[in-house]
Amino acid sequence: MTYRHPFPLRWNDNDQYGHMNNAVYYEAMDSAVNTWMMRRAALEPGGGVIGLARASSCEFLASASFPETVEVDVAVARLGRTSITWDLAILREGAPDRGEPLALGRFTHVFVDREHRRPVPVPAPIRAAVEAELRIGEDVTI
Repeated sequence: MTYRHPFPLRWNDNDQYGHMNNAVYYEAMDSAVNTWMMRRAALEPGGGVIGLARASSCEFLASASFPETVEVDVAVARLGRTSITWDLAILREGAPDRGEPLALGRFTHVFVDREHRRPVPVPAPIRAAVEAELRIGEDVTI
């Protein structure tokens, strides 16, 4: 299973060439993952445990532009003890599951204690939601 998050493009998301700016692909991926964690996995952004981005990558395959709506397909490449590596595909609105992506991305959240910034186990509600709702460990971006 995956989670699909809509991301309507805005006028200022276009770059000087008239297509979605590269940084916006990262914004879409970050928004999709954090929205899923807050809505489906009880992430409390102001809580004592936070997820910090450790690494990220994006392979740009095709362009999109305002006024399109893209969708971010969220899966999990790896669920570790203190981290989650997210596997992401940015698709045109209504595209079939993982069909003809505009971009393929990955990033890793490491969960840390807010005060000391030391790694802690992935919070139980997040781990349970990932295991129940998302595809884990299938290398879907490469």
